[in-house]
Amino acid sequence: MTEVRNIVLVHGGFVDGSGWRGVYDALTADGFNVSVVQNQTLSLDSDVETTHNVLDEQNGPTILVGHSYGGVVITEAGRHDNVAGLAYIAAFAPDAGESVNTLIADPPPGAPVPPILPPVDGFLFLDREKFADSFAGDLPAADAKFMADSQVPWGVEALNGEVSEPAWRTKPTWYLVASDDRMIPPPAQRAMSERTGATVVEEAGSHSIYVSQPRATADLIKQAAQRALAETPATA
Repeated sequence: MTEVRNIVLVHGGFVDGSGWRGVYDALTADGFNVSVVQNQTLSLDSDVETTHNVLDEQNGPTILVGHSYGGVVITEAGRHDNVAGLAYIAAFAPDAGESVNTLIADPPPGAPVPPILPPVDGFLFLDREKFADSFAGDLPAADAKFMADSQVPWGVEALNGEVSEPAWRTKPTWYLVASDDRMIPPPAQRAMSERTGATVVEEAGSHSIYVSQPRATADLIKQAAQRALAETPATA
């Protein structure tokens, strides 16, 4: 076997797996077996367990893909035996002992501040009025409004979840940088991708690049699928 045929997609915070539809359509049209994880985003541990359950069902080598907070999930879950490679889509890529909270604690100078509202009962939301500009600036206004109005509560505990041993230290890694991202600053994305030793592709797109540019996202995942089995494991 020279190409991985299984793909597992992991969404981030404030959204669910339905945002992967365009990527799913592109990959399945190319003959890949695609599974979409539906994490509750209540805690990192529970999301890793849910992702492991999906990985357990794969019938061979798999590319594990994460967007945004989903990058933290795949960093922890990616040590699973079925994972042949990792693909980060405008995602957090923590090192050991890091979490979303530690990664956002010191933003680059001048970086936009995501409009995260104060937590209520342990959950976070983005300000609906500012959602489009921060999260989905390159989507049609109606689509961005729907995403804002259908937000999934993001558990504070999930943001505090620390990675124990990053999978990118032993698995080949790819990273799609969204150069117009106003949630995770592009300089931070570039720094994380460099640290992981990832093969990097950069496209002009918002934090929702996986929705607005499904073809570019699918192409990066396909590149990972074509090369993962032959790649030397990434080192840091």
